[in-house]
Amino acid sequence: MPQDAHSTLQELSKKLDLLIAAVQKIGPKQHEAADLNAADCFVFDAQTGQLTPITQVNRIDVGLIKGVDRVRDILLDNTTRFSKGLPANNVLLWGARGMGKSSLVKAAHAAINSQTKDQNPLKLLEIHREDIDALPRLLSDIRNSEHRFILFCDDLSFDNDDTSYKSLKAALDGGVEGRPDNVVFYATSNRRHLLPRDMIENERSTAINPSEAVEEKVSLSDRFGLWLGFHKCSQDEYLEMVNGYVDHYGIKIDADELRRDALEWSTTRGARSGRVAWQYITDLAGRLGHKMSGGS
Repeated sequence: MPQDAHSTLQELSKKLDLLIAAVQKIGPKQHEAADLNAADCFVFDAQTGQLTPITQVNRIDVGLIKGVDRVRDILLDNTTRFSKGLPANNVLLWGARGMGKSSLVKAAHAAINSQTKDQNPLKLLEIHREDIDALPRLLSDIRNSEHRFILFCDDLSFDNDDTSYKSLKAALDGGVEGRPDNVVFYATSNRRHLLPRDMIENERSTAINPSEAVEEKVSLSDRFGLWLGFHKCSQDEYLEMVNGYVDHYGIKIDADELRRDALEWSTTRGARSGRVAWQYITDLAGRLGHKMSGGS
């Protein structure tokens, strides 16, 4: 082979190696399996397929969640059964804003793990609303794990032009294989049916068979065996929340002054809820120079 031709081939070979290396860098990567013993809570990253461990979870003690005793007990019971390997339902926590829906999920998870001496604690996996399409892949990754998982999606809802709700339906049903026995799905939403009313009505007006189209939309929430409703709290329930925080954090204040101050705070906000109660306590503790930890 002539020297010039040999040199050309070597140069082409080097460039080809560089091209292959570049393609490998930008191409899909096989993600490493997460160390599920690194934490009890993880956040799913749909782009990388990774589970990021969260060692400092933003949550409060379940005893501080007031005004929702009935739904709290139902959720705790369902989660306890699931942790023991018994049948348990997917759960939709829906209703008024700021009433502790997401706080209750995180608090229930912590409460169950604190009560059991099991060396295999429940894992809480949070998946973001925009990553719902990646649910089947996540389920496939954890299906054969020795751990049991609560898949948690906060503030779940779908817009008019959003079709990813079909991915959620398929994931909840589990397709041919069925939903993994080691997984339950907990979601919070301000909408009982997860879809806006005008979206449902639009399906009714444009479909060939309106009743079937509406059924297709509404049936999404039917995949959740438990619907736990959260409603706006009364004045007494709001004050119970405030007093619960005061007692828990040891804040020193006269009871009558606390009542007047807390009610004035809710009036200026134009609302009463667990979130408003927590925001008031944060302000009160700051004014009194009282340090505390935790959140809502």
